[in-house]
Amino acid sequence: MKNIVLFGPPGAGKGTQAEVLKEKYQLVHLSTGDMFRYNIKNATELGVLAKSYMDKGHLVPDEVTIKMLNAEVEKNAGANGFIFDGFPRTEAQAASLAELMDSKDSQINAMVALEVDDEILVERLLKRGETSGRSDDADEGVIRNRIKVYYDETAILKDFYQAQDKYHGVDGVGTIEEITERLSAVIDTL
Repeated sequence: MKNIVLFGPPGAGKGTQAEVLKEKYQLVHLSTGDMFRYNIKNATELGVLAKSYMDKGHLVPDEVTIKMLNAEVEKNAGANGFIFDGFPRTEAQAASLAELMDSKDSQINAMVALEVDDEILVERLLKRGETSGRSDDADEGVIRNRIKVYYDETAILKDFYQAQDKYHGVDGVGTIEEITERLSAVIDTL
């Protein structure tokens, strides 16, 4: 079973690569954003709970997110592995994810991070903002702040996974195929 945390700043291409890798390796792509939207839309018990926090402008507690992830992992018990996208974002979440995988007699095999220069990220996101209708991708100031938040708050996970010899940085610039090839070179060694 290959369990990968796909990581990188906004605009690095995580969603695009997750879809390609999901097919190539027959993995289940678990996007926390998608999970939240699904659970809230379908008013599941966890969705209602998550929405109650979000409606007050609060972050959803880690234990709620972990319960959603657990439900998805259990729903896909026979999977070849998982691509975790959007989680973990903190060391506490990484530790919770490790505990979850341990409880399933599994583990996170690697964090694979797409590394892209900030100016390229800004350019990509502005382009995506023109076509996607996402307001957070239309304003350069908002984009630069999202990138800064990533480095300030989330990039610390690099140290967490490096300490376990599980961190792999991959050049995230080039064609989709070139980037997939670089990611595959790492995944094939797991």
